[in-house]
Formats: sequence, C-alpha cells, structure tokens
Amino acid sequence: MEGTRKGYSTMRKLFSTCTALLSLATMPVVGIAQSGSTQISITPTSSQEVIAGAADRFTGTVRVQSLFDAKEPARSSGGQVRFQPGARSAWHTHPLGQILIVTDGVGWVQQWGGPVQVIRKGDVVWIPAGVKHWHGATPTTTMTHIAFQEQVDGTAVNWLEKVTDEQYRLMK
Repeated sequence: MEGTRKGYSTMRKLFSTCTALLSLATMPVVGIAQSGSTQISITPTSSQEVIAGAADRFTGTVRVQSLFDAKEPARSSGGQVRFQPGARSAWHTHPLGQILIVTDGVGWVQQWGGPVQVIRKGDVVWIPAGVKHWHGATPTTTMTHIAFQEQVDGTAVNWLEKVTDEQYRLMK
C-alpha cells in the first residue's frame, strides 16, 4: 500500500511539473498572438452569399454557400452544398483531397469505377487526392454537406465531365 501511495505522489508531482512547464512554454506564443497585427474575423451568416450551382458543374437544383476561402498562408476553403432530389455534382478531383460532412438528408458518393455508396446525416467522407468522384442527392431525398478542401497553386478542384442520367440511373 505504501508503494502505491509513493507512486501516486510521484506521478502527481510529475504531472504538476509537466503542466507548469507546458503553461510556461505556451505563454510567449499567446502573447505574440494577442499583440500581433492579425485579428480574429467573423463572417456573419447573413453576409455569406448563397448561389445556384453552376450548370457546367452540377445537374439539378443545387445551392452553394461559400463558408470561407483560403487565406494565406492557409490553403483550406469550405462551403455548404444543398442538393435537391436527383441533383449531383459533375465528376471531379481535388489535388489534396476533400472531406465532406453530411449535415442533412441522404445522398450518394461514387469514385470512378467503384460502387455508389450511401451517405447520411452525420457521416464524414474522406476523398483522397486525385480520386475522380461525384456526390449528390438520391432521386427521392435531399442531401446537404459541408465540403473542405485545400488548394495547390490556387486550384482546389478540377471539374470534369458531368455524371450522365444513364450513369446516375444505374445507382438505383
């Protein structure tokens, strides 16, 4: 029992020391961040424009809301995309991949040559760099997702041909 108490006491002291060192190590960083010329920015939802999905990039009724653009030195951008039943993206790739977070409804995602996969509210989809794919709603449901991707030389997506009605019908 005595050894357990001694071990516990030593661990507590070690934890306290590590915590103190960690807080000291981060203090200068916090000071620099607070005194620097950069500021936190908030983009109110009321100023985030919602546009119709471009006809050469989407089939059906799609609404796209840009949530944030890449700001140097960052290269990430993100947006919310709402697909009405039967709507979908064209085939496309991303130079550094893409993450989709389904926030509402049920949809489909497919990689070139692979099977269609069902995606539902709460699902997180990782699409690797350079993988040709599409995503959208099923014929009878809506689907909304938030998409995150990174740019290489100012390019976050390479749009390709549209998913034909025949290709889409094969998914049923």
